[in-house]
Amino acid sequence: MELFTMIFGLPFAPIQGLIKLGELVQDQVDLETRHPAAVRRRLEELEEARLSGEITEEEEAEAVEQVLEQMTAQQDLPGIAMPSRGGEEEDEGG
Repeated sequence: MELFTMIFGLPFAPIQGLIKLGELVQDQVDLETRHPAAVRRRLEELEEARLSGEITEEEEAEAVEQVLEQMTAQQDLPGIAMPSRGGEEEDEGG
């Protein structure tokens, strides 16, 4: 049965590899755009742009809101320990 699966599954291997590659790229994009350090860097860039006159306060407020929405829409990302609502990390031990 394994030979049968291998013979008929082999033509789909490139497609499965492409799907896996797409998933890895998406995970990396999520990590880079939603990581707390990246969010902080983006917020600092927005503040600098406002201070230099490149954008208005209203534009900064809208952009900050978008950045924070992306951060709060975050699912469990690998390598990031998200704090609980109280501001402290949850204790898994109980």
